[in-house]
Amino acid sequence: MAAPVLCRLCPGRRWSLAYINRGSRHETGTPTGSRSSGKRGQSSGVQQPLITAEKPRKGEHEWAAVVGLEIHAQISSNSKLFSGSQVHFAAPPNSLVSFFDASLPGTLPVLNRRCVEAAVMTGLALNCRINKKSLFDRKHYFYADLPAGYQITQQRLPIAVNGSLAYSVFVGKKPSQLINKTVRIKQIQLEQDSGKSLHDDRRSQTLIDLNRAGVGLLEVVLEPDMSCGEEAATAVKELQLILQTLGTSQANMAEGQLRVDANISVHHPGEPLGVRTEVKNLNSARFLAKAIDYEIQRQINELENGGEILNETRSFDYKLGCTVPMRDKEGKQDYRFIPEPNLPPLLLYDSVSLPAGADPQQVIDIDQIRKRLPELPSVTREKLIQQYGMLPEHSLTLLNEAGLLEFFQNVMKETRAEPKKVTSWVLNTFLGFLKQQNLAVSESPVTPSALAELLNLLDRKAISSSAAKQVFEELWRSKGKTPAHIVSEKELGLLQDRETLEQLCQATMEEHPQVVMDMKKGNPRAINKLIGLVRKATLSRADPTVIKEILEKKL
Repeated sequence: MAAPVLCRLCPGRRWSLAYINRGSRHETGTPTGSRSSGKRGQSSGVQQPLITAEKPRKGEHEWAAVVGLEIHAQISSNSKLFSGSQVHFAAPPNSLVSFFDASLPGTLPVLNRRCVEAAVMTGLALNCRINKKSLFDRKHYFYADLPAGYQITQQRLPIAVNGSLAYSVFVGKKPSQLINKTVRIKQIQLEQDSGKSLHDDRRSQTLIDLNRAGVGLLEVVLEPDMSCGEEAATAVKELQLILQTLGTSQANMAEGQLRVDANISVHHPGEPLGVRTEVKNLNSARFLAKAIDYEIQRQINELENGGEILNETRSFDYKLGCTVPMRDKEGKQDYRFIPEPNLPPLLLYDSVSLPAGADPQQVIDIDQIRKRLPELPSVTREKLIQQYGMLPEHSLTLLNEAGLLEFFQNVMKETRAEPKKVTSWVLNTFLGFLKQQNLAVSESPVTPSALAELLNLLDRKAISSSAAKQVFEELWRSKGKTPAHIVSEKELGLLQDRETLEQLCQATMEEHPQVVMDMKKGNPRAINKLIGLVRKATLSRADPTVIKEILEKKL
């Protein structure tokens, strides 16, 4: 039975309800179905960004979108999947290529133990069933950066199957509105990466770099349980965080260590699934969300105008903000899958099936890998909520920004301030400055110790909130200064002499009798004006709470 999701889950979209079909599985985890009727050939070759239409009028058909993902994550390993060649990003072209990577005759694959362990660990973290026996296959296709003319993968029997990935999606305009969702994982398989084609348009030639050829990949196939770009992008971010926590992949999308193919279709609820299109090689979560939402809208417009959706592969042009055709998939490509003759079945064991006297270096024990699993992001977030009374959305942000959780925890170790105040400063002030200048947490000029000292000054009322912000700005600009030094240098400390404050309050009241009269008449805004005038006279060095107390006593 399809489950409806409110339209505000993906605000501003053309479809009013998105349905997630829980009852059917599709080949390779992607949406499929019968071809929609209509005139063929009306799908334009060059797409222009679409203007979002208004919601359908009463009586019009609603549309349901179906999204499935295939994610390729580069395994963190010193060497490639089947050869001893090193793995290093941005190395000189063709400097990390073995005879096997170049597919010279007589070379044979040797399986990398680290890659197998990474696959098992990832499968366990994603609630998969680990197959104790898995097989390798050859997937044949011709491309210039695939020297052998085939890719070694796991088509028939992958290393892990039937898992799940939980994630949380923001809904509505308030950030506190979260919906917890789960996408099924069909399988995780080991496979080789291909080389890289470098297109030189000026010279009308293509150069081939085989440094990446043979690098170990984890292909994670997600079932079509998502319905919009926001859901897909959030699921990918959560998977990225899990991979980084496990250490199985650096998952840096900018460096091509995590690449996503999205399969998208639309249909009327209750009718067969529509024809799918595939958007290839999306290398950022933001572009993934934009590409999916554009493609959903394009398909809806095409069908409503009497056209037909073609089963094709498309790419996303981030400059135009639209998808463009790459190649037709109407004729199913025959990859001629055959068993890899040079690799025996991959056998794994657990504590029960482990042969007596087995050499630990020659076998892989699933239970031993399970014991080495680190704390997963979902568990860490729950601990933050329980320990600090943190809102769920705050725990999400702390983990999603690289290095931010460690920064927060280091501040907490050195400050007496309440966790809520520390959270607010880290997520609003500190993170805001980082994003404004496009810096990573590791590049921040403000250290955890400096922020902790600043919060301690604020906590013991040595400075006001406005003065604290001035101190933080100065810390950001002047690396090496301490908060205490800045407070002394700029005379930002709060006035502690109550007698002086009482005299200033009395003088301010005498200078503004009309404001005093308004206050006596019950105008609540009048006292705020008086507080502001007194603080101005003290160059914001007076505590507004103390000023209010003095004014109320005098009145």
